Amino acid sequence: MKKLIKYFTLLLVLFAVIMNISSCSKDDDEKTEKKELTVNPASLAFTAEGGFKTINISADPNVDWEITNTAGWIDFSKTTSKGNAAVNVNAEANEMEEARTATFTITSADKSINIDVSQDALVIPFSVSSTTLEYPIEGGSSELTITAGSNITWEITNIPSWLTPSQTSGTGSHTINLQVEENTNNYNYNSVITVATASESADINITQLYGGLYPSFNTNPLPADATGMSSTAMELAAQMDLGWNIGNSLEATGGETAWGNPIVTKALIDAVKQNGFNAVRIPCSWNQHLANAETAEIREDWLNRVKEVVQYCIDNDMYALLNIHWDGGWLENNVTESSQEANNAKQKAFWEQIATHFRDFDEHLLFAGTNEPNVENATQMAVLNSYHQTFIDAVRSTGGKNAYRTLVIQGPSTDIEKTNTLMTTLPTDTAEDRMMVEVHYYTPWPFAGLTEDADWSDMFYYWGSGYESATDTSRNATWGLESDLENYFQLMKSQFVDNGIPVVLGEFGAIRRTTLTGDDLELHLNSRAYYIKTVTQEAIANGLIPFYWDEGSTGNNGFGIIDRSDNSVFDQQALEALQEAAN
Repeated sequence: MKKLIKYFTLLLVLFAVIMNISSCSKDDDEKTEKKELTVNPASLAFTAEGGFKTINISADPNVDWEITNTAGWIDFSKTTSKGNAAVNVNAEANEMEEARTATFTITSADKSINIDVSQDALVIPFSVSSTTLEYPIEGGSSELTITAGSNITWEITNIPSWLTPSQTSGTGSHTINLQVEENTNNYNYNSVITVATASESADINITQLYGGLYPSFNTNPLPADATGMSSTAMELAAQMDLGWNIGNSLEATGGETAWGNPIVTKALIDAVKQNGFNAVRIPCSWNQHLANAETAEIREDWLNRVKEVVQYCIDNDMYALLNIHWDGGWLENNVTESSQEANNAKQKAFWEQIATHFRDFDEHLLFAGTNEPNVENATQMAVLNSYHQTFIDAVRSTGGKNAYRTLVIQGPSTDIEKTNTLMTTLPTDTAEDRMMVEVHYYTPWPFAGLTEDADWSDMFYYWGSGYESATDTSRNATWGLESDLENYFQLMKSQFVDNGIPVVLGEFGAIRRTTLTGDDLELHLNSRAYYIKTVTQEAIANGLIPFYWDEGSTGNNGFGIIDRSDNSVFDQQALEALQEAAN
């Protein structure tokens, strides 16, 4: 019995040992099971500048893994190891203007994981190598590097006539040459050219010096600004119905009131607007208002006063035409080769200051370079063209809205016949379709303005068909009648208007001869009203913009329509003639 018990005990011990061995084997199998290979993140994205990002590899400490890669622009802080690891993935900078992608693989004995990598394209920012270029008098050349993406197209605009780029448009980065010839004029050249892409632009201020009489007043040219300047000269002309001159005021020698008119007020301009005019010509003197005659510097208070009058017009939604008028005759009476250099220097100095001071006004303000320049022949016409060119270049050089402002140039003596014969070419302009031509009309002068009999003609009191005197026949106009008027204006239409260049009839009118009495006075006034109406009608019919000459005089031999002492209508008959013709 004892023997049987001992045997049974041994069997129990043996069973326990077997069970323990089985349990240990199962635990060991669980402990040696391999951990699955994982990688985080599953993809990487780099900017064009490159750099590094970290991936985290998870695996059993005994599991070997390896990174394989075929992209030359990626490398790793390690490519083989076992178990867990943080690996830096380094991407080189992308110097191409195209995005790129790659894939690398992390492999263990029984698993492979692909990691996608992307990198942005290189973006080349648009730029120019310089925003200011200055040339000496003798000229020269400069290089300008334009940096842009290979698919970016650019163009250079606002190129002045004195600057020659080696190319004016291109795609991608280029280095171009800007060539300037010797400056033989007596003024600085200043211009702002623009290099523009579809979405960006850069302005380059370009200056060429000269050794002239006056310093340059174009000290802060602005980039071209087309805001409020969209209308062409022809489009502006179509908006101007009837114009009026503030004669004998801002151009008066000795000051604004020196010729008998009160100062110009907003109430006066309001009255002008209320009586059917929507454009005002502002004859203006500048030479007598200098702070420094040696430098041709215009007084700031005078610039501000003129600006105040311009503002009266703009506030009434009227067009304003500002000029350099007779101004003591420094230009008008000296359209000669001997005066050309000095006058161009002053013309430039004045218009740089005027244009800069009035630069912020929109297209309602127009500039006129002269008034009635005395020209008799082709030689003088060439000199006048140089004055016009100086005026245009000076205004455009100041930039801003002046880059697009409509400018008015005057025919020789503002005489229609001379203009038709001598004004065969016009100055050049960087702004397209922004030029007008100006003429005046006081034909026949013995009727319109002659105040005493002369050797060449007696005065005419009566003008036009149906207005001849049967009793005072020697005073009937014998020339410059309706047919001449029609022919003159048709010349301007065919020479300029039909070619897209509006014509401003900057002055016209006829004096009142109130020393006449009775029927003679009545016939004279009626014929005068007919003259004013007919001139206005023919001007409008031929595309000329009529500006009546009102010098404020309400006495004998006066042109005045508005009484400036109280801003009332003095000459209702003449006003109605203008209104009827314009409507």
